[in-house]
Amino acid sequence: MAQQERAVRTRKALIDAAAAVFAKEGYVPSSLAAISKRAGVSNGALHFHFASKKALAHAVEEAATDVVHELVRLSGGASASAVQALVDATHRLAVRLSDDIVVRAGFELGAERVLGAGAGLVRTWHGWVEETLHRAEAEGHLTPGVSPGDVAAVVVALTVGVEVLAGDDPQWLAEQRIAGVWELLLPGFVTENALVHARSRSE
Repeated sequence: MAQQERAVRTRKALIDAAAAVFAKEGYVPSSLAAISKRAGVSNGALHFHFASKKALAHAVEEAATDVVHELVRLSGGASASAVQALVDATHRLAVRLSDDIVVRAGFELGAERVLGAGAGLVRTWHGWVEETLHRAEAEGHLTPGVSPGDVAAVVVALTVGVEVLAGDDPQWLAEQRIAGVWELLLPGFVTENALVHARSRSE
């Protein structure tokens, strides 16, 4: 049991270290030696868990996707409208992008396209955003004629863009900045009876 726990801790340390190195240096210039050094493990231990740098990148992206799955699950709440759930989720995501290097690296790996066009993190986020907007349409909260798919594309593009900009200026992820974006967007696609708050109501 102790050996299994050590293996789990080592794997997590390698994923965290890889995320930090990928986020700082980019995927292509980064080396497995730098990752193992940052994780405090030998190159042999790294190769025991991950056969290649790409396999490690996939593990980072999968870990980030798990966080996003949990994030969207917690957003909104049973009584919240779909649009409010979407707003809340973007605020939660901004916090995680600020605080969680694995989530940040997961989005950056997707932007670098090193894992292919079907990389799970952006696909998962895009799928949930579009699904939520279709639910908003069913609730009667989207302006007639507005396409849930078009709005989803805008939200996902803004998410990825803000993450990139935050690499140089963390204020792009500030709650006030995210709320300001929603204050501009919401009147363009949400009906007046939706009663959506641009600031997150999540705790």
